[in-house]
Amino acid sequence: MSTSNGLFFLPLGGSAEIGMNLNLYAYQDQWLMVDLGISFHDSLGLDVIMPSPQYIVERKEKLLGLLLTHAHEDHIGAIPYLWPQLRCPIYATPYTLHLLRYKLEEMGLLDEAELHEILLSGKKKIGPFSLQMVSLTHSIPEPNGVLIETPLGRIFHTGDWKLDPDPLVGEKTDEALLRKIGDEGVLAMVCDSTNVFEAGVSGSEKEVFDNLLEVIKKYTKERIVVTCFASNVARLASIAKAAALCGRKVVAAGRSFKRIEETARRNGYLEDVIPFLKVEEGTNLKPEESLYICTGSQGEGRSALKRIASRSFSGITLSEGDVIIFSSRVIPGNERRIGVLKNGLLRQGCHVITQHHEDIHVSGHPGREELVQMYEWVRPKIAIPVHGELRHLIEHGKLAKKCGVEEVIIVDNGSLVKLAPGTAEITEEVPAGYLALDGDAIIRLDHPSLSERYKLSVNGIVMVSVVVNEDLSIMPDHVQMSVLGLVNIDNAYTIVRDALLKALQILSDDDRGNETVLRQKILSVVRRTFMAHMGKKPMVDVHITYL
Repeated sequence: MSTSNGLFFLPLGGSAEIGMNLNLYAYQDQWLMVDLGISFHDSLGLDVIMPSPQYIVERKEKLLGLLLTHAHEDHIGAIPYLWPQLRCPIYATPYTLHLLRYKLEEMGLLDEAELHEILLSGKKKIGPFSLQMVSLTHSIPEPNGVLIETPLGRIFHTGDWKLDPDPLVGEKTDEALLRKIGDEGVLAMVCDSTNVFEAGVSGSEKEVFDNLLEVIKKYTKERIVVTCFASNVARLASIAKAAALCGRKVVAAGRSFKRIEETARRNGYLEDVIPFLKVEEGTNLKPEESLYICTGSQGEGRSALKRIASRSFSGITLSEGDVIIFSSRVIPGNERRIGVLKNGLLRQGCHVITQHHEDIHVSGHPGREELVQMYEWVRPKIAIPVHGELRHLIEHGKLAKKCGVEEVIIVDNGSLVKLAPGTAEITEEVPAGYLALDGDAIIRLDHPSLSERYKLSVNGIVMVSVVVNEDLSIMPDHVQMSVLGLVNIDNAYTIVRDALLKALQILSDDDRGNETVLRQKILSVVRRTFMAHMGKKPMVDVHITYL
């Protein structure tokens, strides 16, 4: 369908899922992108997953720019990998832009990218789109909602948000502006759905500070290690201030903390927090004099806490009785590796404290009460839930209806939504998919190599080498078989090789001389026999040599 006559919304990532945000708006066939993020992945040797931008890449001459709501990885993490396909200007507030510069510099793209800074609560005109940044609260500095004005209507894109009355770091939610936006009329609101099933409100960062202080006070002799999301500058401030009040100096372990601390201080945050010590500066501190902030709350393989727990982090050694505080939540999908990490810490005699034991974490996303408040302020005609699995989006839609919203559109990645003129509706499903970072290569998630890798991980591989003599005979010692990833149950390897030799001996000379027929026979016999004796159907790699 043509987007030359109307106002459209198109998610290519972040709908019916959490993470990998990529949203597009079109007016008269001119496009604006909002966010371009990733999701982390730890199977099949992949590093990250990101949305495929192919639909907009094919229209990149009509893409006017990329606007960033905030600096979390699921909103900016894909830019270093995918921006070269887009080559569009990038717009963001100062803190987000500062972190993005690090990423672009690492990829050698900083001098190529056209970056534009928008001040907090600032305005910007990009083609037919008039933008107004709206200060919200979240778990990172400078989270922004965006009011997008077009001749056919106004859209409020919330990004990630919550209503924190005392965020400790950064601006409070601009309630007055949100009320004004609602009073002036909003066609559609595209809104965060993450915590739609959570009753009440998500809680304040000030409450976390008070509770962390009480927990840390309990331990006067033990070494204390706190792990949290490095991007949560307010949490870093809470931990540091609580440590100082308890007479402890803060040591930061993890590369990302250095970058976050530097960015925060350069942008006017953490000014009342004493600079963190480096690990080497904390080695002479007694356990009761120090508090370590570590990356690794999600059990990441190369994170500081993971390496500390495995005794491979130089400068920090755990002892029995040490206190490990997880001031974080478990991101869905990370349960197993976080469990492994906690079990490892417990085996060393550490005391592990999580949000299930103490109120030491609050979410950065709105609970139901906060969602209701936002709808009361903005009062959109159309609600489009995003940033959630399908169950979140459907529940959010029901809540929006209860709040008096006339129309609710439940979208999936690739749902092209016509917002105006006329009734809002999904007019087309356009191609959407996923890309994976595999080492230094970016490949589609349905790439054949990943299917092969999965089969290898489940069923193993058998490599067969056969030499055919000039007279088309095959001697037993000319048939070699090597097996990887399979257990030799009841001498199964010998049984398979014997079955293969028997099958080859009864083949006709014509079949032995036909490489295609011979290869297919070897594949069939090996797979069938392994399945019969081991319940496995391995990949089979056949090498045939004719003398």
